[in-house]
Amino acid sequence: MGPFLAPILLIVIELLEIYKWVVIFSVVVSWLIAFGVLTTANHLVRMLLDVLDRLTDPLLRPIRRFLPRFGGMDFSPLILLLVVWLVQMELGVLHQQIYRL
Repeated sequence: MGPFLAPILLIVIELLEIYKWVVIFSVVVSWLIAFGVLTTANHLVRMLLDVLDRLTDPLLRPIRRFLPRFGGMDFSPLILLLVVWLVQMELGVLHQQIYRL
């Protein structure tokens, strides 16, 4: 089972790396909209925001329900990035253990 599972773990680790960048990009776009650099009146910006929300909101929503309110600050993306990082680290350790077999 080791030789089969090792490449799959690498693919999952890389997909998580891509997802981290999607979360970071979503935060940056939301800041740009909040500061008025981008406007949701633009169709392209509205489509981009919709795609980013569809990709990130299913994992951010449970974190937002758990975290208390901090005024205007949303720390849920930070918590999500930490969780993704921890999962990546654990999968990396598992990959190393499987690769040694």
